[in-house]
Amino acid sequence: MKEQPKKSLSPMEYAMKYLTGKDRTVSEMQAYLDGKEFGEADVDATVNRLLELGLLNDERYAQRFVETRLASKPVSRRHLWEQLKSHGVDDAYINAALDAVDTDGEAENARVIAVKFARQFSSLESEKRRERVLSRLIARGFTYDVSRKALEAALSEEETWSES
Repeated sequence: MKEQPKKSLSPMEYAMKYLTGKDRTVSEMQAYLDGKEFGEADVDATVNRLLELGLLNDERYAQRFVETRLASKPVSRRHLWEQLKSHGVDDAYINAALDAVDTDGEAENARVIAVKFARQFSSLESEKRRERVLSRLIARGFTYDVSRKALEAALSEEETWSES
């Protein structure tokens, strides 16, 4: 008996599978459907329908992305901006989502990270330890000034603990 060929999925069916379990951006969806070799008209129609249904929403995506990233791994506003841009989110949505991260919040995120790395590198000599912590903060997108202040705060916190 000859096997029946599998029925191929429609662009909407592929899109719904791609959305399962994770929010996506318009840009990500377009790239995914393009990769499935659907025509431009099919991709546009599918994306527009997903937008109408509220299943794609770059503004909501940006807000959730910032919230979850800051809850799981504090990083700088600049780092968040770069990550969202790499997902194809429009600058206006990125900026709106980042309004939730104020200067004090950014400084506190840097301090939390500085404390973590100061502990991690506690066996190093003082100068080497400072360099390592500072480089880790800068790698996460914090400016030099914010990083330096966070390092000083973390080290002074540590001195307070050791005096107790």
